[in-house]
Amino acid sequence: MSFPGSGLAKGLAVTLRTMTKRSVTAQYPDVQPDLAPRTRGVIGLFEENCTVCMLCARECPDWCIYIDSHKETVPPAAPGGRERSRNVLDRFAIDFALCMYCGICIEVCPFDALFWSPEFEYAETDIRDLTHERDKLREWMWTVPEPPALDPAAEEPKELAAARKAADKLAAQQQAEAEAEAEAARARAQDPTADQDPTADQDPTADQAGAADRATDRNRPDRPDTPGEGQ
Repeated sequence: MSFPGSGLAKGLAVTLRTMTKRSVTAQYPDVQPDLAPRTRGVIGLFEENCTVCMLCARECPDWCIYIDSHKETVPPAAPGGRERSRNVLDRFAIDFALCMYCGICIEVCPFDALFWSPEFEYAETDIRDLTHERDKLREWMWTVPEPPALDPAAEEPKELAAARKAADKLAAQQQAEAEAEAEAARARAQDPTADQDPTADQDPTADQAGAADRATDRNRPDRPDTPGEGQ
């Protein structure tokens, strides 16, 4: 059974309890808030990974992603090969006035071209300015935090293992070539004449003089094998 004024007493009790507690007011924008690592602020675009596959635009529930592209012909990599065509990105824009931050576009992207950024300060006075083009999306890409570390007991991704194997093979090949060049240089330093032509130091004028002397000797009349006047 309640007595008159009990509600007022309860209200005053709540007021007295909160008066003794410290204020928890967030002093924004002077103090930036501590955001969670997986905060969905805005979408960043890593343009180099985009192949214009259009999956993000097709799967978007709000149809707020706009993509334009054109085809270019790529010359063959080797003589006699076939020319190829590839899509070149012309426009990539997201209308954040329509976006509901579901993250489907990021999940379906097969080439890791879209990422969540914790940036949230992009309010505009005009709703038309909330359609951000690829230049702005690329700027937000550099605010994307690094992914969390994998479980130490997790299996290494196959792509990372293949890339590391190829890098180790290339490093070993370069080291072998460097060692071979160093060995050749060491051999040349120990024997400077090893790479020289034995006939390089001979005087060509001496060879010519010797040939002339031999010709003169053959033409002398007193040589027994030279036909003379006595025959």
